[in-house]
Amino acid sequence: MALDTMLLAVGPRDANSVSRLAQTVIEVAKPTGATVVLGHVFTEDEFESVLDQLDYTPQSRAEPGEVARRHTTIRDLAAHFDDAGVSYEIEGTVGNHGDAIVTLAEQVDADRVVIGGRKRSPTGKAVFGSTAQEVLFAASCPVTYVRRD
Repeated sequence: MALDTMLLAVGPRDANSVSRLAQTVIEVAKPTGATVVLGHVFTEDEFESVLDQLDYTPQSRAEPGEVARRHTTIRDLAAHFDDAGVSYEIEGTVGNHGDAIVTLAEQVDADRVVIGGRKRSPTGKAVFGSTAQEVLFAASCPVTYVRRD
C-alpha cells in the first residue's frame, strides 16, 4: 500500500504535544514523500471561541481552513514540517471531533490518520467517550495514536 497522504488531526488539547506529533509524522512522511494534511478540528463552541480570540466580526464569515491556518498549534506544526522539508496542506473543519476527523480523512483520501490523546481509565472512556477510540473504530485507513506525556 502506497502512502501518499497522511492526516494529522489536531484539536485544542494538542498544543503541548506539537513536537511529539510532528516527530512521529515526519518519521513516516519524509522517507515516503507523503503529503501531510494538518487538520484542525473545532467543535461549534471551540470555533466560536477562536473567532472571538482572533477578532473576527459576525459579518466576516471566516472559513474553518482560514481559522486553522492562523491557529498557533497549526503554525507550530507547520514550522516543524518546513524545517524537515515535508510537504503539507492545512485544512480546518467544524463538528464532533471523532466524526469530523473520520470525514476529513475520507475527504483528503488519507492513507493514514495520526491523532494524539491522553491516557484515560476505562471508566473515563465510558463516561466521557473517547475521540481516539471513535476514530480507531470508524476510520477506513490505519490510525496511529500518539499518547501525550
